Amino acid sequence: MADFSIAVDLGGTNLRIAAVSIDGQLLEKITLGTNLASGPDHVVSEMCDAILRLSGKYRGGGSFLGVGAGIPGVIDLEAGTVRKSANLPGWSGYPVREEIERRLGAQFFLDNDGNMAALGEQWLGAARDVPNMAMLTLGTGIGGAIVLSGKIFHGMNGMAGEFGHVPIEPEGVPCGCGSHGCAERYASATAVVRMAREAIARGGAPGLAEAASAGAEFGAKSVYNLAVQGDEDARRIFRRFGEALGMLLAGMVNGLNLEMYVIGGGVSSAWDAFAPSMFEELRERALVYAVTEPEAVAGGDEAAAQLLARSGRKTIVTRALLGSDAGLYGAARMAVVGL
Repeated sequence: MADFSIAVDLGGTNLRIAAVSIDGQLLEKITLGTNLASGPDHVVSEMCDAILRLSGKYRGGGSFLGVGAGIPGVIDLEAGTVRKSANLPGWSGYPVREEIERRLGAQFFLDNDGNMAALGEQWLGAARDVPNMAMLTLGTGIGGAIVLSGKIFHGMNGMAGEFGHVPIEPEGVPCGCGSHGCAERYASATAVVRMAREAIARGGAPGLAEAASAGAEFGAKSVYNLAVQGDEDARRIFRRFGEALGMLLAGMVNGLNLEMYVIGGGVSSAWDAFAPSMFEELRERALVYAVTEPEAVAGGDEAAAQLLARSGRKTIVTRALLGSDAGLYGAARMAVVGL
């Protein structure tokens, strides 16, 4: 059996721990409820118990290389603490790395969960063998990450990749971050529901109104199901979603000029509803994409076309492949390669 590491995905609802071999085979996964009400000490104790069980089970067939964990929120990488997390109340300043290394006697790496997902996709997913990439995770908000030469780019103090708070509408909808017009106010699950409820309030959106009053939980998936069925109001929402995402991607492509941009997160399952308007907006707004898109070189620039044909360099925008396990694979990888 190969050497292995332990990966942790700590969320506000679930705590997932997995043993992953050095060549990327998921050996075993444990899922527990995250008992936040009992405090961080209790959660860390449950986490360490599960890590010890898994590491003990697989240690006989290979070396235990360490633990990596993806945690939602802003992480102080130097101190090994959570600076701020909306999903983990009471964890601010808690010495996560110190506590876990003390209990386990093993090396422990932690990072933002979005960064871990990007590292997972770069190792084994959509960006496999692509050294430089960026990722957007579309969920309640928009998470983001940048990978350069196979490692997470953290920026000055670990906060690089906050693409969800890039303004795309100068006088747009207020955001929880204190600004307004942020991308995640237009291209996230929360944004889909907001736009749907606004359409209902204006009247003339009978399909959305019926779905919202049906008694079942009304969310982005409900709106997507209507869009798939041909409801024009729902389809209009996802076209707006795609336009906003295309504007955000245009800035990323023009500014970063990376090989690949991966779209993940729960709302990425609505790809067929928002991707057409996303690519249309991207082509119109991103000069770099216009001359490096995979299908053809835009603008009739023959010199550019020949150069790209020789180099094979294109700008790829694609869906993530690893689903909810991306963060686990990324955490396992970080335990091996470090920060």
